[in-house]
Amino acid sequence: MAAKIGINGFGRIGRIVFRNSFSHANTDVVMMNDPFIEVQYAAYMLKYDSTHGTFASDVHIDGDCLVVDGKKAKFYAEKDPSRIPWKDAGADYIIESTGVFTTVEKASAHLRGGAKKVIISAWLT
Repeated sequence: MAAKIGINGFGRIGRIVFRNSFSHANTDVVMMNDPFIEVQYAAYMLKYDSTHGTFASDVHIDGDCLVVDGKKAKFYAEKDPSRIPWKDAGADYIIESTGVFTTVEKASAHLRGGAKKVIISAWLT
């Protein structure tokens, strides 16, 4: 069974996490959250990434979902991580890649949305 992943923050790190997860059969990105971009722009950035290059997969949108090679992932826009409905989307493991919720206390807010585990991606200080 594939690990169900949610990504909070769809910038450079969030997009490379998506690409890498998409290329592995044992992971399934079911939802992304970024309150600062719209799903149309997220699709464009995923397809034509200035850092990682053009994504070879078919990328388009269907309502509030990114669709990549026929696989849908809901795109959400919520600033408060405790209000992101990870459980409703089926996301068990959350990649925190905003650079904002980088402490255990702050990242734990994702657990209130139904996540089982949170992985923080941040610079070491």
